[in-house]
Amino acid sequence: MTAVLTGIDFVLPDALAAHEPPEARGLARDEVKLMVSRVTDDVIVNTGFFRFPDFLEAGDVLVVNTSATINAAFPAIRETLGGIKCRVSLHLSTPISEGRWVVELRRNSRKGTTPLLDAERGETLLLPGGASARLVEPCIAGDFLSGKVRLWIAELQLPVDVLTYSDRYGSPIRYSYVPRQWPLSYYQTVFSKEPGSVEMPSAARAFTDDVVARLEQKGVTIVPILLHTGVSSLESDEPPYPEFYRVTPSAARAVNGARERGGRIVAVGTTAVRALESAASRDGEVQAREGWTDLVVTPERRVWAVDGILTGFHAPRASHLMMLEAFASSDHLSLAYDNALSEGYLWHEFGDLHLIMP
Repeated sequence: MTAVLTGIDFVLPDALAAHEPPEARGLARDEVKLMVSRVTDDVIVNTGFFRFPDFLEAGDVLVVNTSATINAAFPAIRETLGGIKCRVSLHLSTPISEGRWVVELRRNSRKGTTPLLDAERGETLLLPGGASARLVEPCIAGDFLSGKVRLWIAELQLPVDVLTYSDRYGSPIRYSYVPRQWPLSYYQTVFSKEPGSVEMPSAARAFTDDVVARLEQKGVTIVPILLHTGVSSLESDEPPYPEFYRVTPSAARAVNGARERGGRIVAVGTTAVRALESAASRDGEVQAREGWTDLVVTPERRVWAVDGILTGFHAPRASHLMMLEAFASSDHLSLAYDNALSEGYLWHEFGDLHLIMP
């Protein structure tokens, strides 16, 4: 099989989607595959993630996202204009204010869910436990005129706070390539601390206590930052929207100090890249910052503070692939993705990993 790249487009065979966690395939978390690709000379190494520490050096910094995943998918009942009630799904994405969230509505099917695009302003969806969600306005200006609104700003009426409600009535967001539901614990990483992501920052999923200990013994500094992720079901060519992030003063000092000493900054996942780059200046210096970022890392913008990235394998035309082109040329990514396809690497949140280094 060969990857066909046109910019950030390629053909992904259905057989290479990870349909369940590696634990269900008889593997430990750190036994997923790891592909290491070196940009300067196009060298590619196929190995296992348990060998990840071998590719970092003393003085390097590993930046990790400490956001924890919440149960963000809920069954909902929608009443049509004809009075017919149908069962749909509602996915939380991003909080706007107290009681208001960006949400995505999804149609239910045997193979999972698909976007529900014909909802109307003012509709109220009934949620479990006497809760409800009223659609206030489209999240993205102009979508209403197209007649196809995917993301809505909704006013939630909940009997308790969002986290308590999600624990009681929600489940992890999953898509058609994951046919069965898995407990929320399968969507947490060893770095998960602060609940807020509606989908798992999955590049960190393969880390175990053993891998972390070996990194620390080698002299690699692990630096925590935060970015709460929204839904990943973006349409083709749809850029990511604002997400909440935090880079603490101690994190900024650790990154800046490592750069001054010649250490490399390696981000675990696109979320860590987005957060750190949102706090960086053009010369690579990182400042302590907290708030909402609308930064889209592109090949034109490049990366200012991050040298390498550990990431999963991304779907065709995903905005994450555009971010990867800020680290490597499309020719290098084509070479890497050709290798991933021929070697049978698995895609999506329960799949294998790719380390891109200078």
